[in-house]
Amino acid sequence: MPPKAKVTKADILQAAADIVRLDGVEQLNARAVAQKLGVSTQPIFSNYACMDELLCDVISYGEKLYYNSYMQPAMLGDKYPKYKASGMSYIEFAKREKELFKLLYMRDRTKEKPPADWGDFSGIIDIVQKNVGIDRDRAEFFHLEMWTFVHGIAVMMATSYLELDMDTVSGMISDVYQGLVWKFAGKDITKEVLR
Repeated sequence: MPPKAKVTKADILQAAADIVRLDGVEQLNARAVAQKLGVSTQPIFSNYACMDELLCDVISYGEKLYYNSYMQPAMLGDKYPKYKASGMSYIEFAKREKELFKLLYMRDRTKEKPPADWGDFSGIIDIVQKNVGIDRDRAEFFHLEMWTFVHGIAVMMATSYLELDMDTVSGMISDVYQGLVWKFAGKDITKEVLR
């Protein structure tokens, strides 16, 4: 009888990620991972001290998947301007990877430290600053307002509350972006809108 194939840490991570992608993080436990791999739970705890450690790796897996399969190709492509591409890729990820999106961007973060700065968003802020012609602080606030809108659409897609085709989403993002440019570039349209 041939020896059983050794279960690697990569195998365990892939099984855990598949469980989350298909069934949600609530279904992630050692027994489910072991069952998916066709082994006992022993290899899981030989590679991971606890399930929280495995969950951290699943979060990293999801972040890499989003960046490598959604954001980076969109930002390098020419379908949308770069700033719009960042929002469109985020929404596309929420639409296609609902459960991973929920884990990455809809989990309770009360015990996590908030980011000290804009970190990975610095390149995005640079784009806003250049395109809109505003200072750094205003560009950060512009992005916060825009990203709040984008995140709202993504959450509605991830929870199946709303299903929109991506052309409609693109138009909505353009409308909000143009309104924010108008606001931040100095033209106050409040009186016109309220008439």
